[in-house]
Amino acid sequence: MQSDPGTRVPEKPTLDGLEDRWADVWENEGTYAFDRSATREQVFSVDTPPPTVSGSLHVGHVFSYTHTDIVARFQRMRGKQVFYPMGWDDNGLPTERRVQNFYGVRCEPSLPYDPDFTPPEKPGKQQIPVSRKNFVQLCETLTADDEKAFEALWRRNGLSVDWSHGYQTIDARARAISQRAFLRNVERGQAYVSMAPTLWDVTFRTAVAQAELEDREHTGAWHRIAYHGADQDVFIETTRPELIPACVALIAHPDDERYQALFGTTVRSPLFDVEVPVLAHPAAEMDRGAGIAMCCTFGDLTDVQWWRELDLPNRTVINRDGRLLRETPDWITSEQGRARYEEIAGATVFSAKERIVAMLTDTGELSGDVRPVTRPVKFYEKGDKPLEIVSSRQWYIRNGGREDRVREEMLERGRELQWHPEYMRHRYEDWVRGLNGDWLVSRQRFFGVPVPVWYPLDGEGEVVPDKPLVPDDEALPIDPTTDVPPGYTADQRDVPGGFTGDPDVLDTWATSSLTPQIAGRWSVDDDLFARVFPMDLRPQGHDIIRTWLFSTVLRSHLEHDSLPWAHAALSGWILDPDRKKMSKSKGNVVTPMDLLVEFGSDAVRYWAAGGRPGVDTAFDRGQMKVGRRLAMKLLNASKFILGVGVPAGEPDVSAVSTPIDRALLARLTEVVEKATAALENYDYAVALEITEQFFWFFCDDYLELVKSRAYGEFDEAGRDSARATLAAALRVLQRLFAPVLPFVAEEVWSWWQEGSVHRAAWPDIHELATSAEVDPQVLTIASDVIGGIRRAKSEQKLSIRTEVESLSVQAAPAALEALREALSDVRAAGRVRDVELVVSPDGELVTTVGGPTA
Repeated sequence: MQSDPGTRVPEKPTLDGLEDRWADVWENEGTYAFDRSATREQVFSVDTPPPTVSGSLHVGHVFSYTHTDIVARFQRMRGKQVFYPMGWDDNGLPTERRVQNFYGVRCEPSLPYDPDFTPPEKPGKQQIPVSRKNFVQLCETLTADDEKAFEALWRRNGLSVDWSHGYQTIDARARAISQRAFLRNVERGQAYVSMAPTLWDVTFRTAVAQAELEDREHTGAWHRIAYHGADQDVFIETTRPELIPACVALIAHPDDERYQALFGTTVRSPLFDVEVPVLAHPAAEMDRGAGIAMCCTFGDLTDVQWWRELDLPNRTVINRDGRLLRETPDWITSEQGRARYEEIAGATVFSAKERIVAMLTDTGELSGDVRPVTRPVKFYEKGDKPLEIVSSRQWYIRNGGREDRVREEMLERGRELQWHPEYMRHRYEDWVRGLNGDWLVSRQRFFGVPVPVWYPLDGEGEVVPDKPLVPDDEALPIDPTTDVPPGYTADQRDVPGGFTGDPDVLDTWATSSLTPQIAGRWSVDDDLFARVFPMDLRPQGHDIIRTWLFSTVLRSHLEHDSLPWAHAALSGWILDPDRKKMSKSKGNVVTPMDLLVEFGSDAVRYWAAGGRPGVDTAFDRGQMKVGRRLAMKLLNASKFILGVGVPAGEPDVSAVSTPIDRALLARLTEVVEKATAALENYDYAVALEITEQFFWFFCDDYLELVKSRAYGEFDEAGRDSARATLAAALRVLQRLFAPVLPFVAEEVWSWWQEGSVHRAAWPDIHELATSAEVDPQVLTIASDVIGGIRRAKSEQKLSIRTEVESLSVQAAPAALEALREALSDVRAAGRVRDVELVVSPDGELVTTVGGPTA
């Protein structure tokens, strides 16, 4: 038997302390626990973004993760068993950088492991070198601390996550799944190793994939330089004169009349006197510079294209550390050329450029003035120096960059996926069509999932890369730098005829692209995986469509021949007051915990819910204040309604007999229909807007209109009708607000209902249906008239409780007829003594208040 709600309503309702109290209740009662006995049809599964564990979350995280939580809560109330895990993206460069700065260390793989190493309490200016194993242990320690802070924030924010289904992208299970998927790609020929030109960040000393690039404006200068032909000099223009020793050809467009006679001949390079051919290629731009360019290995991606398609030699001179070769290359044979190279050997790219320009000036091979230029240059998104292109052995996964079949398959997958908003699909398609190479998945870093292969060594101790040794499946996860391949012994490591382990790790996206598999425990718990995969929803930011979304679609396509999920919901960015994206790298972020404490979690969630899918949203404390006012109003309105004698449990709408009450329920029925449709389409912002508009009308107008009747000042039937309507409306509104305002909704629900509002059924229009006919105009005209009375009192600066001697209402005949149905409520709410109803000549509504307010 349910208790009287009046005994459960606090004397002074408050928002303070709701987060801690209800978070504990939800955890102890398993409110959000996933029931894994549910069939796939009963499950709604979410591929929750695992936040990067690199210090702290910012308000942008709270913004986008709230969107996901709203959807998860809605689906749970719709009767679904919601699989809503939370992961932590531990591995990768951001974690390494945080560990380096936090502990004052750097990884030196050649050092032995020190089991007694303790980092200094206060890091000095010089980073201490430590072994790879020591470094990884520090990464694990720091990320564990960060994850505790992240979880505390998410709980405070009210995420309805089932914390028993958490994961890390670096724990043993994730490593095993990532390595297993990679080895299956290798086995099927979808992954391969290749020595090839690679985009390289010289600061972090790692290869970089196409998806991690960004163009930045970079200052440089054009240099007009003479190459020497048999009969005449040939002038090229370049911004990279330091690459002259790496030149392998001069290239012009085949239709360029200026160079027809030179095609097939050779010229000699300035300073170093190396013979190079003059060749034709359609990628040369006739209207750029001199129309003829030097092809160097490698200055940019066009050089790579020419090198590959024209079968040119590789004369790389830039090392992985961003410095020129320390030994003079063997293709520079002249005594003077070798002497000149010795002047730049081992120099940084910047210093080499300065020295070569000075030498060209001295020899007269630099023609005219050096012209400054600002142009877009490729950078690693996390780097601060332009990328170089070096030759290195790397692992790739085929992604359609060189195979039209895979590209078309990936485009078709994009068309199968339901996008929210739909226009975001075009960003995906543009990315797929613009791929110019396969996905480079190996990285020269330390804290990550190891590439799970070894290589045999020949009799000379040289690597045999085309015959990688792979582990047994049951041995996963493995680390090839410490584990031994099948058929070998530890003493055969790095000796001729033995083996060597691949020193690289997989790109963090190569593991993050498997979050559905990791969260669903593919290949580890097949029963669970079958119940949650393919997943229903991938929520994420629109800026990582080309990385996370694309790569996850690719891996699922290759492994399961299906999409990884049915829907993708894209969040926009949070913008600072200058309309710039908030990011930790820009230093313009806001700490979310302070906001959650200052305004309350429901208020911050309210602000977040106002951001429409895919649309960038301004950070706005003002909207958080509005959200707090809304949450407080829900508290007070619930207290008032329950204080008039509304019974606990499910209301009996058959008692609703008064026309204005029936009209209220009819309008609320439309709200339920529209809000439900919006949430089914992942448009939480529209659902909130519709619900909020009705709620304020309900509080400001309807409650005032029926208050006297609900207290029993009229007849018994009218009282029962008002109370049943108030109860039905309140029960629906508390559930409509529950996904957005989970703490206050749970609080007010607990005053008069059993169980959690978050496990209650989502409102259904049938629970609001009455058998009698409904005239919606009754509610509209009554609301308009009471609004007119309030305005008149406000203009006269009189209390809202001031009595009105007379009221004249002019309106169309149908409107006046409807008003008669609600006249007693209007008189009571407006404290009106006498009412005159007059047919308006033009049908317009006019209210005239007489008496004390006149």
